[in-house]
Amino acid sequence: MLKLMDISASGLVAQRIRMTAVASNLANITSTRNEDGELKPYAPRFVRFQEDNTIGPNGSAGVFVREIARDELPPIRRYSPHHPDADEQGFINLPHINLITEFTDAIEAGRSYEANLGAMDITKSMANQSLRIIT
Repeated sequence: MLKLMDISASGLVAQRIRMTAVASNLANITSTRNEDGELKPYAPRFVRFQEDNTIGPNGSAGVFVREIARDELPPIRRYSPHHPDADEQGFINLPHINLITEFTDAIEAGRSYEANLGAMDITKSMANQSLRIIT
């Protein structure tokens, strides 16, 4: 039973990391500078998952975060002549972040997190029922 809990726990951790990446993207949607303060827009992050066969019994598998990659799409140029980071023509460079895609990813990550919590509750309930039958 503990191995089954480990499968759901791996999903919880993976989705939490995914939600953190989405939150970071949303928080930096208008950032014209990167983490080092350079005049280069924030590079959006996205999470890549991979199957983890070392967790579950009988061929079932968990998941782990293979990498947190940075999106290298060209920045979005927006005319904003009064912005302090505007170039000579009055344009600023913004990260290539799609608000709808980020919200969709956040909803999906939240629902996956809830599904893993539900699976853990069911596993716990089955373990309790098994102990009642035994005793």
